Amino acid sequence: MSEFLNVSSSLTGRKWVGPALEVQRNADLIRQTSRFSHPLCQVLSRRGVQAHEAQSFLEPKLKELLPDPRHLKDMEKAAKRFVAAAQKKERIAVFADYDVDGATSGAQIILWLREFGLEATLYIPDRIDEGYGPNNEAMAELARHHDLIVCVDCGTLSHEPISAAKGADVIVLDHHLGGETLPECVAVVNPNRQDETGELAHLCAAAVVFLMLVEAGRQLREMGQAGPNLMSYLDLVALGTVADVAPLIGVNRALVRQGLKIMARRERIGLRALADVARMENAPNSYALGFLLGPRINAGGRIGAADLGARLLVATDEHEARELALRLDELNTERRDIEATVRLKACEQIETRDTKAALIWAADEGWHPGVVGIVASRLKEMYNRPAVVIGFENGLGKGSGRSITGVDLGAAIQRLASEGLLIKGGGHKMAAGLSVAQDQLEGAMARLSELLAKQGADQFGPADLKLDGMLMPQAATIELIEQLEAAGPYGASAANPRFAIPSCQIHFAKRIGEKHLKLSFSDGTGPRLEAICFGAYENEIGPALEAHAGARFHLAGRLEINSWAGRNSVQLRLEDAAPA
Repeated sequence: MSEFLNVSSSLTGRKWVGPALEVQRNADLIRQTSRFSHPLCQVLSRRGVQAHEAQSFLEPKLKELLPDPRHLKDMEKAAKRFVAAAQKKERIAVFADYDVDGATSGAQIILWLREFGLEATLYIPDRIDEGYGPNNEAMAELARHHDLIVCVDCGTLSHEPISAAKGADVIVLDHHLGGETLPECVAVVNPNRQDETGELAHLCAAAVVFLMLVEAGRQLREMGQAGPNLMSYLDLVALGTVADVAPLIGVNRALVRQGLKIMARRERIGLRALADVARMENAPNSYALGFLLGPRINAGGRIGAADLGARLLVATDEHEARELALRLDELNTERRDIEATVRLKACEQIETRDTKAALIWAADEGWHPGVVGIVASRLKEMYNRPAVVIGFENGLGKGSGRSITGVDLGAAIQRLASEGLLIKGGGHKMAAGLSVAQDQLEGAMARLSELLAKQGADQFGPADLKLDGMLMPQAATIELIEQLEAAGPYGASAANPRFAIPSCQIHFAKRIGEKHLKLSFSDGTGPRLEAICFGAYENEIGPALEAHAGARFHLAGRLEINSWAGRNSVQLRLEDAAPA
């Protein structure tokens, strides 16, 4: 594919790639049959929308996109047992994973049961002491005091721990890759079971839980009873979906879109407190969920008390919610500091190896298991390769991996575990976790690299910057940004619209802090636009634009609305630049 604006190597070393010819043709067809702006048509076409679908895509209706929950195996059994437990006022425990998906999944169960006058026991394992998923001791103890245990965002591979829950029934609501056999329990509802069709494989656990509650509501109506208003839970489903980097396609897109509307009402005490602590001034969007709220809820499970995030989501007291939100904010700041240290050391390690191999990995003693996943994600972005980061303590390594589009990391790590190279391991296509003995580290990573190479992971070059097209400064308006938002939300498998603004004249450029750049620019004839480039001095963008000396540059990035002192203006979130 030819370079867009002839940029073969930008100031960040990337090739700029514009829309393919068929995408451009489809965009023209959408524009001919609608009154949409050309940039909006380009974004719709890139998302695979055909001309006859454009209007309905911009106005997705959840009732039309929501699948019948009964299409998932074991769903009716799970909902029937759950409803019976609620009606009989049984003792119910929720065993949840320690991340945002687990917290939002567990919160839905707890809130639903409260409508029936039941207060479920919440159990979230400690990441360091217990690790991921159910363990024998915890499940046995919960079974001694409860009639039903609902495992959310975990449990599909937990054969022994579920067997240890003597005397209690167990339901699993999960989305992680299943094995050849399932644990013996009442039900395992998981779109990634090996005997599923895969049509709903993109759902996160929060969405699976939501579907189970939809089915529970259907069964209640058949009995002549009313269930809780599930629409009010969609803010939790949206948060779990975005934070777990589930692809924003199909029903996921509708769930997040509707969930953002619910969240904008600020009715959930815990999320309102967290939004205030995070200084969220604008209406929530997928960026806010993924980068402001999600990391703070995650922070408890990473380096603090694992249940802090879930407790915040179900809080009913304003003061308690405020205290929990402040604590999570403090932990998130601490997490960022730990992450920065580990990332620096990991990069130093990686540069001593072949960075063009199918796998990027780093491991060391004492690396906090709560940040290895975030560091793996950063490394994946830097090198455009699947990445694994492992922290060791007393000869045992706990690690996390992140993958790139088109490479199934979860399946490869599960294969490693079955071959005995890992103590345990599993996950899904884009993310996975593992435990490994120190004396097997080198062999395990070599084998993992080999498996990923068979999927073509070593064939990817530096990530190209994919652009939706070209935009002139005078076209960058608040109205256009609002139009583009209608084609969202954006996130995994639905990249934010990115445009190139050609041959720009820099009028003002100023360094902000140590790494960032603020500037204003125009094409020399139209209005000036403001831009912000975060991390500009971590590459060549900052030095080059600050010392522009009148030279012109092509600028590329995302348009956003900047709110300051009650005034809204257009701002370019600058991501790359190249000499014009």
